[in-house]
Amino acid sequence: MKRFTDKVIWITGASSGIGEALAVALAREGATLVLSSRQPAELERVRLACERPAEHQCVPLDLVRSDTFPTLTAQVLARCGRVDVLVNNGGVSQRALAADATLEVERTLMEVNYFGTVALTKAVLPSMLARRSGHLVVVSSVMGYVGTPGRSTYAAAKHALHGYFDSLRAELWQTGVKVTLVCPGYVKTKVSDNALDAQGHKHGRTDETHQQGISAERCAAAIMRGLAHGREEVHVGGFEVAGIYLKRFAPWLFSRIVRRMKFSASK
Repeated sequence: MKRFTDKVIWITGASSGIGEALAVALAREGATLVLSSRQPAELERVRLACERPAEHQCVPLDLVRSDTFPTLTAQVLARCGRVDVLVNNGGVSQRALAADATLEVERTLMEVNYFGTVALTKAVLPSMLARRSGHLVVVSSVMGYVGTPGRSTYAAAKHALHGYFDSLRAELWQTGVKVTLVCPGYVKTKVSDNALDAQGHKHGRTDETHQQGISAERCAAAIMRGLAHGREEVHVGGFEVAGIYLKRFAPWLFSRIVRRMKFSASK
C-alpha cells in the first residue's frame, strides 16, 4: 500500500538534493506535489522526473521574498484544494568564521533559513487549522543542536527553528496539525558548494564530509518513514548524528572535540 496516496505535499528547496529525492520518492508513493525553489527550469526537470508528472505543479519561490507567500499560498490552495504536508526544506549553509562574516550575510542566512520558513508556515497554517488536519515538516540539521567552526549563523538559524517549531508543536497538539523536525547529518548534496562565505559568495566546492555523506535518497527514505509514523523528530546520517546526544549528555566532552575541528576559509 502506498503511504502518501492522495496527499498534497508542498516541498521547498525541491530543485536538488534532499528536496529532489523527496519529490521523486513521494510521487512514487502516490503524493501530489507542489515543487518550489528559486530555479524554475530545475523544478520543471524534477517534475518531469516524478511519476505522474501532469499531476504535479511547480511554484517558483524565493525564501527571502516572504511578502509573496500569501499570494502563492492562495494560488496553491485554489488549484489543489488543500496542503496536507508542508516540507520546509529550502535553505543555504555557511562557510565563514564569525569574526569575518559581514552582518549583511548573517541577515541573509537568517532570512532564508529561519524567517522564510516561519513565514511560509504562517501562510499555510490557517488552512490546516480550518481543516483540523495537516503536517508541518522542517528539514533542520544536526546543527540545530550543536555548533561547529565556520557555521555560526547557520547553526543559529537551525537552533532558532527548533525553538520555534517545538513551541508551535506544543501549541497545536489538540488541533490535528502535526510538527516534525528532521535533523540530517552529512548528506551527499550541493549544500557545501552553495554555502555562503564571509562576503556572501558561494563556497564553490564540495566538502570531504559531504562527499562521504549518505545519499539524498537514503535521507529521503528516513524522512518518509518518520512522517508515516508521525514522529516528532527524525535524525538521519552517519557518525556525526551522535553529536546530538554527546552535546546533550556530555557537553564538556563535545566541547573538547569541537574545538579541535579546523576551519579555514582558504581551503
